[in-house]
Amino acid sequence: MTSRRTVTKKELVLRIAENTHQKQTVTRDIIQLFIDEVITELARGNRLELRDFGVFEVKVRRARKARNPKTGDEVRVPEKRVVTIKPGKKMKEEINRHADAQRAAELAAAGGMQAPQPAVSDYRDSDDSED
Repeated sequence: MTSRRTVTKKELVLRIAENTHQKQTVTRDIIQLFIDEVITELARGNRLELRDFGVFEVKVRRARKARNPKTGDEVRVPEKRVVTIKPGKKMKEEINRHADAQRAAELAAAGGMQAPQPAVSDYRDSDDSED
């Protein structure tokens, strides 16, 4: 398994500023405004849809009873609101493409042979094929 790393907002600012040929301060301010707007809309209870990226929603988790793992005592957990994201099509495809490539590389390294790269057509159902 490949180790994961944390990408910070600062790193994103550097990448975007470089790709757009903008100053880092301008890029940082735009990204922060975007984040602030997302938070504001979710705080208002609105659903936020970003095509290809995902849909953000605030959902309510009902109050429930739980147990303290140390003492075993029953504890009441109050109702709370949580942000959920349903990934968009492009995000899902890209994540799966990277996972497939990583899996193939790991298999090749473990077996000493090149693993075949999955093709898009490998994921189709047999019912989808045209005669």
